[in-house]
Amino acid sequence: MSKVTWKPGTMVYPVPAVMVSCGNSQETQNIITIAWTGTVCTNPPMTYISVRKERHSHAIIKKTGAFVINLTTKDLVYATDFAGVKSGKDVDKFSHLNLTAVPATQIQAPMIDESPVNIECKVTEIKELGSHDMFLAEVVAVHVDEKYLDEQGKFHLDAADPIAYSHGTYYTLHEALGTFGYSIMKEKTKKKRAKK
Repeated sequence: MSKVTWKPGTMVYPVPAVMVSCGNSQETQNIITIAWTGTVCTNPPMTYISVRKERHSHAIIKKTGAFVINLTTKDLVYATDFAGVKSGKDVDKFSHLNLTAVPATQIQAPMIDESPVNIECKVTEIKELGSHDMFLAEVVAVHVDEKYLDEQGKFHLDAADPIAYSHGTYYTLHEALGTFGYSIMKEKTKKKRAKK
């Protein structure tokens, strides 16, 4: 296989496209779309978002020390894009996008009710990295839309049609290719799972 070498850059794709909500009052609440986010620790549960200093939400999150990661879906793709390209200095994104702000339970920040998953985050550290500051945060609560829970209480995010982002384009996630550990699963376990 032949390879072409490029200069160093951000090539870990696809990435999540999430809407991050912040602000501790109706006057300061805002939504920003973030692709630089992910899990960094299981115990305690921790995550991060990386935000450019010049973004309106940067100052809000720095001041309040809290934000909510709201997972996005095919139905929310327009709102996800808009929240990333329009500034909260110029437009009330909740109102413009007809999104419902509901209070978080552990922090002072709004959640987006239309999102299937809302992750409440409390900032523990801000790392200045260059073009972006990384807000490390502890996850203090997670809310899931009960319509995606089955009778056994298993959550089916796939039913919400989540989206991802890759090199300027939003994509839906379609086909399940395997479950964790399937490559080493014993035949006995495969048969047992097939019966379910």
